[in-house]
Amino acid sequence: MQKERLAHIVLRLGVAFAFLFPAINAWFDPNSWIGYFPDFVHGYVPDLVLLHAFGAVEIVLALWILSGWKIRIPALVAVAVLGGIIIFDSVDFQVLFRDVSIAAAALALAVWDRPRSSSVLQHADAILPQ
Repeated sequence: MQKERLAHIVLRLGVAFAFLFPAINAWFDPNSWIGYFPDFVHGYVPDLVLLHAFGAVEIVLALWILSGWKIRIPALVAVAVLGGIIIFDSVDFQVLFRDVSIAAAALALAVWDRPRSSSVLQHADAILPQ
């Protein structure tokens, strides 16, 4: 059971990282990220507002995934977000192909018969040396 808990934590960390990194990096290098938005979302609000609003959603989603609370909900939202990114920005598939794997990991979290108590803090003993 300990290995299963650790695997669940590692999956959550990996999926959460995929949402945290772009949100945080967009603050330091916004021009590298704004181009990934499809054309039809530009023009309603300034690009930087759009970028950072989406980043805020990504951070909330990542923290929810890390918490492990009702994991199916944020995991399925992550699958939907990544699916949307892949579909609406398919011209960049040479870069976005990794999102398919991340979406698969998020889907695994959603369908996993997870350990009963799965918050990161409660299972820190599973990954910290004794």
